[in-house]
Amino acid sequence: MIRVVYRWKVQDAQFAEFQKVWSRTTNTIHETVPGALGSFMLRSPDDQTDVMTVAKWESMAHWKAFWGAANPQQMADMRALGERISATVYDEIDDFTR
Repeated sequence: MIRVVYRWKVQDAQFAEFQKVWSRTTNTIHETVPGALGSFMLRSPDDQTDVMTVAKWESMAHWKAFWGAANPQQMADMRALGERISATVYDEIDDFTR
């Protein structure tokens, strides 16, 4: 398993729409893209424009097949509302969340 941490800069006026689009996007990816296992969103309480989305994938190969040229069409509406700062891949070692 891997986790991909996407960092976003989303202006406060755009956040509600970004959240709605992200929810639709992440659920569609989870339902239609092989190896996609869903994601969650975090927002900094200190800087409300600092948003992270963390996706879970079965493998690096699955994510790379999705990621392609680093601008998957499925994420275009999110990129229209927020600036993607980075996408960083981490191997999942353990997960004790419930």
